Amino acid sequence: MHNSLDEKKKKMKVAIVKYNAGNICSVINALQRLGIHPIYTDNAEELMSADRVLFPGQGEAGSTMAYLRAKQLDEVILHLKQPVLGICIGQQLMCRHSEESNTDCLGIFDVDVLKFSPKRHVEKVPHMGWNTLSELKSDLFKGFTDNEFVYFVHSFYVPVNPHTIATTDYITPFSAAMQKDNFYATQFHPEKSGDAGERILQNFLDLKI
Repeated sequence: MHNSLDEKKKKMKVAIVKYNAGNICSVINALQRLGIHPIYTDNAEELMSADRVLFPGQGEAGSTMAYLRAKQLDEVILHLKQPVLGICIGQQLMCRHSEESNTDCLGIFDVDVLKFSPKRHVEKVPHMGWNTLSELKSDLFKGFTDNEFVYFVHSFYVPVNPHTIATTDYITPFSAAMQKDNFYATQFHPEKSGDAGERILQNFLDLKI
């Protein structure tokens, strides 16, 4: 049984969207620890033919969307049919609009990205560090409990909305993860979240299509 699962994993084609974002190596390393050797590509055919696509990274919304449009990757991502996972800036760019650089984004999730507005001195921006998830609603969090921690680094957030599948409270409750059809997204970094994050990535790979 294990051998057949291992063989299936070896044959799974996982693509990471290549664009001008940082923090890609940690995602590649996390997938390799799960036995996956992803391709890092901006080629439309490779992205469309992959079994899973990840859209991760750290970056600034305006310049990143400009790069995606220049390479026509915005249209490629919108038309992907397999499970897609956006991480951090990937989640924010899947939304309608971002307050960061007043940027129109991909519009997969019909919600706007807002900048944190601290109300007290102790509320630092960016939100950086470990926090828990609550109100989990997806197979992405199979086997999870409400007291497990994941790692965040962000100054902008997505409000809780009908697509929210996990929430975190920092300054205000916000969408820690979202889902619409085959599109999944996390504001936190599963690739930097230890065993909990590894389980999320494995659950993403295991999603039934």
